[in-house]
Amino acid sequence: MTSSTIAEVLSIIEEEYDETLAAWFRTQRQEGVRRPDLFSNAEAENQLGQLLRAFVDGARRADLDRPINLEDEAWTLLRDTLREVTKNRLERGVSPTEMTTMVLALKHPLYTRLRKRLAGDPDRLVEEITQLSRAMDAFAMQINEDFLAERDQIIERQRQEMMELSTPVVQLWERVLTIPLIGTLDSARAQEVMENLLNSIVEHRAEVVIVDITGVRVVDTQVAQHLLRTAAAVRLMGAEAIISGISPKIAQTMVELGVDVGEVTTRPSIRAALRDAFVKVGFEIRRTDDSRA
Repeated sequence: MTSSTIAEVLSIIEEEYDETLAAWFRTQRQEGVRRPDLFSNAEAENQLGQLLRAFVDGARRADLDRPINLEDEAWTLLRDTLREVTKNRLERGVSPTEMTTMVLALKHPLYTRLRKRLAGDPDRLVEEITQLSRAMDAFAMQINEDFLAERDQIIERQRQEMMELSTPVVQLWERVLTIPLIGTLDSARAQEVMENLLNSIVEHRAEVVIVDITGVRVVDTQVAQHLLRTAAAVRLMGAEAIISGISPKIAQTMVELGVDVGEVTTRPSIRAALRDAFVKVGFEIRRTDDSRA
């Protein structure tokens, strides 16, 4: 459906496309959202051109007399273009305010041209400006929503990557694994640790797992319970868990908290834990050059 409510606006864009695009570009520069440090003129103009053409396509298809919803089928091209541009700009470091201002900067060149064309028809001018404002505001709201959604996806992806990097399972020796924990061990991370560890036990046919907590900032009741549950899960997989990095302070804290480690083997250092692990899997480490003793 072609809407007559902004027919003059669409006529301006189609008849004065290059001039409108250039004016939009200039307005962004004046508003301080041009960002030449992130985009060349050609890149920026190409994105604006895609958005402008997609806007015209949607405006011609949509019924602008009804509430504007960019999720409607009529706005498919604009919606897809917005998401692509948003993703590209977010990855370059553009802020949500800059994104919204970039879109709203299109109002000025269109308003200027409307006033010239409809100077003798004030009622039509008011109608065109009112409907254009509705469309542009919906345009800006959509790009802001897309920006926030894309940013949330990036944050979640980075969180997952950081989680994987912070919980690496390392094969120290045949049938011996270790997982060095650093920082804070909350419930989400404890679950990630357990899943990585259990999968690695199966993959490497491990018999001994060393959980090193030397780098854990604070060991409280919650952290201790996470460690004990991890050790219990390791035992259910047929392997044995050794918790290393138990300093005198941590030992005292666990006693004061009433934490019972039960059958879990603990050692003060990963070196001591590794020595025990070798014994359990049937290996022995001996010095071959006595002169270096």
